[in-house]
Amino acid sequence: RRALVQRARLFERLPADADRMPRLLLFAAPAGFGKTTLLTQWLVTLGDSPNPPAAAWLSVDATDQDVRQFLTDLVVAVDHAADGRIPETQALLAGERQAPAEEVLARLVTELDELAAPLVIALDDAHTADSPEVHAALSFLLEHLPTPVTVAMTTRADPDLPLARMRARGELLELRAADLRFTAPEVGEF
Repeated sequence: RRALVQRARLFERLPADADRMPRLLLFAAPAGFGKTTLLTQWLVTLGDSPNPPAAAWLSVDATDQDVRQFLTDLVVAVDHAADGRIPETQALLAGERQAPAEEVLARLVTELDELAAPLVIALDDAHTADSPEVHAALSFLLEHLPTPVTVAMTTRADPDLPLARMRARGELLELRAADLRFTAPEVGEF
């Protein structure tokens, strides 16, 4: 569809600039609720903010259940968004030695911290990478992210992440099916 429904009531709940980002932005609802569309529209609006974050987009698929593949795809997306400024993480993944996931993620976090630039890591359809190893990698990443970096995730099911702890710390902003459901005026606009 070329004409998308503008969801002003939802945009009011989302951060409007890089200085007010949560650690995790979670869009969790069944298929068809507009999670990806809303995430895309939000990223576009952030481009108009005073200090717009770069966006690293990863469309997660079934191959990303393998933690090695997930990390490779994640690092490629982040490196592209960071204009090639995470070379040590890239080299660690490309090396002959299979570096443990935590070592790769620790290097990534260090390089992101050195960039000191706002970044949104968008993980679309994160539910398709449903493996304990990927969940452990994401938990590690979320626990150690530098301040100007946010993970925005669309998913059909709650990921096995420390959501309760993040919620208690004020590090989680979540939009769920009840939030994403169209209102009567939005149905009319659709």
